[in-house]
Amino acid sequence: MHLHSRVSHDSLNPYEGLLRTARARGLDRIVVTDHNRIDGALRLREMDPERVIVGEEVKTAEGADLIGIFLTEPIPKRTPARETCERIRAQGGVVYVPHPFDTRRSGSGPLLERIADLVDAVEAHNARTWRRSLNERGERWAVEHGFPLGAGSDAHSLRELGRGYVEVPPFENTRESFLAALRAGRIAGRVFSSPLCSLFSTYAKVHKVFAGRD
Repeated sequence: MHLHSRVSHDSLNPYEGLLRTARARGLDRIVVTDHNRIDGALRLREMDPERVIVGEEVKTAEGADLIGIFLTEPIPKRTPARETCERIRAQGGVVYVPHPFDTRRSGSGPLLERIADLVDAVEAHNARTWRRSLNERGERWAVEHGFPLGAGSDAHSLRELGRGYVEVPPFENTRESFLAALRAGRIAGRVFSSPLCSLFSTYAKVHKVFAGRD
């Protein structure tokens, strides 16, 4: 429910490599959530429409990250958080809160109560949130507020793919069907990536500065 392709500024994941790795690791569906862009996700969906769901990780005006799932249009960076949620909903999308209490990585914790009426699901496991207590805090908040739980690898490199995932019954590519499946599912993958993975993201940023980006 949370991974990046080569169009994210801090990832080099090639399209074919993502799909090949997802198949090899038994991931029947993946939500591609590039930073402030959906063109990579759209391209991947063209290549494997039964596997790929289009998402976007939006950096809001407040500096927090929010994810939209089932998007058809990109939401601009620095859109206010509440407006971001409204724009996601207007597209028939799912408002998904990633790493909510990870302040090292733009968690939306301080905003949660202000946007709770527009939230649809919360990331209970993020493989790059290395302090387990922060994932646990997000899960508690979600359970207390009655939100379904999600999980994701937040993969910026292929080796990370599949370190966080949920098992759900089959669903249609609609907001209602997806959320019903998520409520009926369970988090089945809770592996943590090494902090060294952040070095790969740094390398990807530097590489794109000198080599040009997609």
